[in-house]
Amino acid sequence: MNTSALVTSPPVVMAPRSDGFELVWGVGRLSRGWLEWEHDGERGVVSADAFGMVPQDDRVLRVRLSGLQPGADLVVRAVTEAIAGDTERHESAWKPVRTLDAAASSAHIAVWNDTHERADTLRALHEVTPGVDLLVWNGDLCNDWKDPGSFTTTVLSPEGLDISAGRPLSIVIGNHDVRGTWAYQLEDFVATPDGRPYSAGRVGPVAFVILNTGEDKPDAHPTFEGRVAFEQLRAEQAAWLHEALARPEMRDAPYRLVFCHIPLRWTDETVVDYDDGGYDWFSRMSRDAWHDALVEWGAQIIVSGHTHEAVLLEATDEFPYVQLIGGGPDRATTSAEAATWTEIEADGAELVLTTRDLDGGLVFDTRLHPIAG
Repeated sequence: MNTSALVTSPPVVMAPRSDGFELVWGVGRLSRGWLEWEHDGERGVVSADAFGMVPQDDRVLRVRLSGLQPGADLVVRAVTEAIAGDTERHESAWKPVRTLDAAASSAHIAVWNDTHERADTLRALHEVTPGVDLLVWNGDLCNDWKDPGSFTTTVLSPEGLDISAGRPLSIVIGNHDVRGTWAYQLEDFVATPDGRPYSAGRVGPVAFVILNTGEDKPDAHPTFEGRVAFEQLRAEQAAWLHEALARPEMRDAPYRLVFCHIPLRWTDETVVDYDDGGYDWFSRMSRDAWHDALVEWGAQIIVSGHTHEAVLLEATDEFPYVQLIGGGPDRATTSAEAATWTEIEADGAELVLTTRDLDGGLVFDTRLHPIAG
């Protein structure tokens, strides 16, 4: 008899869009699954993947829901049936979800970073973070992927928490998230709007871009053993930015934010000696690739992590965007690497980014005025 749990995580709402999202959940053995939804008295089922199969896997199931209206309120649940082992069926609880709406008068976003599988920090973040339009998990969810069984417990159900309840989730890839023997499997557990590790979207008056800064050393560095190709990915994102930022909903947004794990600016930009153990505190390679497009767009602030030190760099003539960097993985507020989280609230008058420690202490209060249309 197969005694492994059929379902190993709550259904996680990921990659929210104006027309839908993706539901991702863990399973303990070979299973099939689908999504059921209810909206304004109507009910529906999504039970086919892009190749016409009912989603099936022995570790993770994913269902993409499309065709909704912006700002639609609905409830969804995941249904799972065992294929291997004993006959078993599981229906999750119904979960409320709202699609993103560019026409909304306000936006509410929360940002976590550099949690590094720290149980006490994750529990505290889950407790203090309110319901929001969008939760951005801004990289370094893990330390590295040495155990292929750790994806579910790290990404989908950290500390057994349902982190996407009332908080549709967007994951930004950090440098630690691409380390370890099994890192290539991360994409099986992380949904993105277009299947790439970068995206652009809008909620209310806020347009946002999610970018992948890759690793903190060049691709050819011997520690990567030939496993990474981030220089190509940065160039791909540079070309994509010109198209994405010209879309009307991005071009005309009153507020313009960028989320990327490794900062594009830092307090000390001395050239790094990678052969002597050095690594990037900021991603010069990414900045060189993206800076001109971001400035032309009018990016107001870059929100990052990586350094484990909360820092705010004001805009300058050379870099006309603020750089906000969240703290580290430690629960203790007295630690030099104390964790922080940032709450972003925007309406027609201003955008406020409030960065706090996990005891509620104010770290930064950053305010942006809307860009004139």
